[in-house]
Amino acid sequence: MKKDIRSLTVEELKKELTEMGEKPFRGSQIYEWLHARTACSFDEMSNISTALRQRLRERFMLVTLEEVSVQVSKVDGTKKFLFRLPDGNVVESVLMRYHHGNSVCISSQVGCRMGCRFCASTLDGLERSLLPSEMLEQIYAISRLIEERVSHVVVMGMGEPLDNYDNLLRFLTLLTDEKGLHISQRNITVSTCGLVPEMKRLANEKLQITLALSLHAAFQEKRERIMPVARRYCLDEVMEACAYYYGQTGRRMTFEYSLARGVNDTDEDAKELARLARRLHCHVNLIAVNPVRECSFAESGRVQSFRKMLEEKKVNVTVRREMGRDIDGACGQLRRRHTEGKL
Repeated sequence: MKKDIRSLTVEELKKELTEMGEKPFRGSQIYEWLHARTACSFDEMSNISTALRQRLRERFMLVTLEEVSVQVSKVDGTKKFLFRLPDGNVVESVLMRYHHGNSVCISSQVGCRMGCRFCASTLDGLERSLLPSEMLEQIYAISRLIEERVSHVVVMGMGEPLDNYDNLLRFLTLLTDEKGLHISQRNITVSTCGLVPEMKRLANEKLQITLALSLHAAFQEKRERIMPVARRYCLDEVMEACAYYYGQTGRRMTFEYSLARGVNDTDEDAKELARLARRLHCHVNLIAVNPVRECSFAESGRVQSFRKMLEEKKVNVTVRREMGRDIDGACGQLRRRHTEGKL
């Protein structure tokens, strides 16, 4: 089986080239083509000999994604891309333009097995996890298509990133490498529904990324009804993992909280959420739950009053500006779906 060349670090690539009888600097040249210039083929590597390019083709696979479709929001210009992976599976990625730069929300898995009741990504279950190269290539492909730099990355699309821990960590290493795109760790956000052991593992890496917890309920019983993972890791365990992450990294966490009418938007919910957030010095990101045909949750009309209650409790809170909602590109709307008759 051919090795996945875009998932190799520069040192691993140098070692591979040395084993092929080449000088180590060739590995650095190829790495630059793969990650700084985001080459789509070995043929683009013009400072590499034709003979070596042929040997690379024989030894390695170079992952690229096929753009199946792109939808553009008529409201805010957000673009949602459907990409086909080399094995025929598809994933969705979203480009959002802000005054501070271009932000891309990527998928980490084909589908998801977490079962959160408000989320479309989990409806068809988990097919497989993505390789580091497949996560990178979502960013690279979008950057090539728009001919602009991507400055911010959010790993909050399809899948639970920490359920693909090893590949995620390698992806982060490659994405932030100064010899590649060199995106700042502080411009990267990774979400999790609360996989406690992996949260602690990530804390021990002492990265400077933002970790966002999909909380969505401040009471254990309510969280269990919304998110099956809460039956495996209770709220106290998750909060202890959040405290550990903050202690290890010094990075303030974000609580993602989707407000659903009559589910988690009461005054009592706000008071308990404020208590948890203050205790952990967390930022709260309120989200009006987005419509998904197969889910019964309805958007709450209490977003602003809920925000005000948190602010009165001295909680740092924002209401997320939902982008791409009209193209099913907002939070909870991405899914593993094919194009035929559905886009």
